[in-house]
Formats: sequence, structure tokens, C-alpha cells
Amino acid sequence: MQVAVLAGGIGAARFLKGLVDVTTSTHEHKSITVVGNTGDDIRMFGLQVCPDLDSVMYTLGGGADEERGWGRQDETFTVLEELRRYGAQPDWFNLGDRDFATHIIRSQMIAAGYSLSKVTQALSTRWQLPLDLIPMSDDRVETHVVVGDSQSGAKKAIHFQEWWVKHRAELPAHEFVYIGADQARPASGIIEAIRDADLIVVPPSNPVVSIAPILAVPGIRAAIAQSGAPVVGISPIVGGEPVRGMADQCLQAIGVATSAQGVAEHYGRREDGGLLDGWIVDSLDSEAVQPLQAQGFIVAETDTIFSHPGVSNAVAQLTLDLGRAVSTTRSSGQPTR
Repeated sequence: MQVAVLAGGIGAARFLKGLVDVTTSTHEHKSITVVGNTGDDIRMFGLQVCPDLDSVMYTLGGGADEERGWGRQDETFTVLEELRRYGAQPDWFNLGDRDFATHIIRSQMIAAGYSLSKVTQALSTRWQLPLDLIPMSDDRVETHVVVGDSQSGAKKAIHFQEWWVKHRAELPAHEFVYIGADQARPASGIIEAIRDADLIVVPPSNPVVSIAPILAVPGIRAAIAQSGAPVVGISPIVGGEPVRGMADQCLQAIGVATSAQGVAEHYGRREDGGLLDGWIVDSLDSEAVQPLQAQGFIVAETDTIFSHPGVSNAVAQLTLDLGRAVSTTRSSGQPTR
């Protein structure tokens, strides 16, 4: 069985950890290809930083700080402290010493002429990842946010990381723009992984700044639409709130309700030209099940808080089961409505 996963950061990483565990425990051979978001990527202190790729890599490799939710475990910040003493900018983005090592190696390899996907493959080998992690594109794509200037009121675009980390998403966002996406090409292996997949998964990542940049790269959304594999998503919204971060601010900016139902409707039903066949919601959002089923979505509910013991494995198993249910419905010729 081959599984393709569109991945943002920590939410996707924790889902993938469960998916790998389930695969190992059931001894069912699965080839997992992860299409990693690079819209969050940013140059810091002359180094190429890839937050979402690194979240997946550190989590699956056993080096993530699970309590903090980002960066490396047992981290120190000596280099960053020294940079700040020199007055180096930006001073609002935290990079730990162990994390710096990753960015230095990545930047050296890119400067030597290696593509980001080749570099990611090399870094993944160091972490002995049990899956294939591929950046969505080797071309530069950056997510920018159009905000209102606090003094003049005029609109301006700033890098997503500045809006997210420095301003804590408190500046009202008017629009999200994926700079360079329209000219980018999918990295080698992505279209083939989607085409050959038995299941495509949209994990509980931010729909606006984690999943949308991936889908903005020409060819990826079309490959999903043309694939015969079922597409199953997991809601990143629980009880009307994001599980992590400020996804509600992102959704509000594009006019989407911060709810499990709202995000499903935003992605859309595949038979209507959207993305999803199946959708998993948290038990706190059980009221969304019937309305979504009435629209033709195949919906399941369960505990989706990955910090709870065993939940990431259970959600991964339910995702596989829901994918099979979609395939069975299709093969029987039954309508999903």
C-alpha cells in the first residue's frame, strides 16, 4: 500500500508518527511519501530555514522538543544570544544551537549546487526517517501576508514568519499570497507518488499556510484530482478552536469559519471539484457529522488530540479504515450522498 501525505509542521508530524507506528505494528507494508510545505521557508542570518520540513524530520527522527512543539530537544541558544549581542537581525525568530547545525548543513549543500529535495534526502538519512520526505518544490516559494500598516493604514505584504512569530498573527490579515508558486514545479517524485498512491491524506495542518501553498504549485492539485486514490483529511479545528497556533486568524482572513465543518467545506467535496472524499472530526465536533454527510462527505469522529496517549495511532488507523471505506463505496457504485 502506498500513502501520500500533504504535510505542514507539528500536527502533520505527529500524525505521521502514528501512521508509521500503525504500519510497523500491523506488519502491513506501506510506502509513505510526505509532500512537505516549504511556503514557511525563510532566510535567517544567511541560512536557509525550513520549519515544516524540520518539524517532520525531528519528530520522526526522535529529536523534537515535544513539550515546546518546535525545535530540538535538549536545546541551547548560545549562538542566538551572541547574535543578539551583536545586534544582528531579525531578533524575533528563535533558533537553537542544534537547530543551527541543520540550517548550516542545508545552506552549504544548496550553495554547492544541490537541490532542496536532494538536501532533504541527505538530512533525512541522518535522521533515519522511515518514509520519504520531499519538499513540495525545489523552487523558491514564500508565503506572504497582506496586512494593514498600523500607522498609515496602507496595505503591505510581509513574510508569513514575521506575521506569525513577530506579530503573533495580531495584525489583521487581508490576504495570503504564495510568492513564486505559479512559476514553481513539483519536486521530483511528487507527481509519481500521488499518481501511484492508494491513499492520499491531508493531516491536521493549517489549511491556509500549510496545505494551500502545496496545492498552489502547478500540477499537484491536478495530480490529486486525477488520482484514483481516496483523499482523507483530519480536521485541524477542535471545538471551534485550532489545536495549535493561530489558524483561526488565517481562516478568518479568507472568510472560512473556524470549525470542523467550515474547513471541510473550504476544502470541498471531491465529486464537486474539491479535495476531499473523507473527513475525520474530533468527538467535540460531532454536530458537524450529519451536515457534512448530507453534503456527501464520508465522515468519522474520534479523539484527535495527539497529546493524549495512543491518539495519533488511533487516528492513523481510522484514516486507513476510512480510506478503505471510500474505496469500497466507489467500487460498489453506491452514491456518497
